Amino acid sequence: MPKLHLTGDEVADRLLSENPFALLIGALLDQQVQMEVAFMGPARLAERLGGELDPGTVLATDPDDLEAVFREKPALHRYPGAMAKRVRALAEHLADVHGGDAADVWTGAADGHDVRRRLEALPGFGPQKAAIFTALLGKQYGVTPDGWREAAGEYSRDGYRSIADVTGPQSLAKVREEKQARKAAAKAADRPGS
Repeated sequence: MPKLHLTGDEVADRLLSENPFALLIGALLDQQVQMEVAFMGPARLAERLGGELDPGTVLATDPDDLEAVFREKPALHRYPGAMAKRVRALAEHLADVHGGDAADVWTGAADGHDVRRRLEALPGFGPQKAAIFTALLGKQYGVTPDGWREAAGEYSRDGYRSIADVTGPQSLAKVREEKQARKAAAKAADRPGS
């Protein structure tokens, strides 16, 4: 069993390490909020749902009640209503396509490119998020089928590019610095006269 250190919270990191559905939810929430806040979301969601976090539990929760759980202070995301709907859609997809088994997204894949294709098919996962998650699986979760590095692209390389490179507080700070530097460079490139 992998031992992830993505949030700085032992309980949250243990859930992410042991529960593939929680890990997928963390990745889903990882937009427009700090990485560690996004990946703390599954532990808070599990607690608010009575300790269980699996697609069946999410689907058994009334959509309005699920949204209320996301809005409860502290809110699970900057956009709790939209993210409650996305988590429900993720649970539906996993139930319909993977028999409710979140790990089947990667364990049932033929190779690294199939892992990425299956991730891109998940609600709320675009090409970049799928590449980052493929890298996270390969670098930290022990999921290294043939072609995973190519499927993960630049995120498979050594460095501090994404959540796939976070192994504790120091690497989290380095990933954040790298992201800020990339944003600043992109802004500078967009300025007239650059």
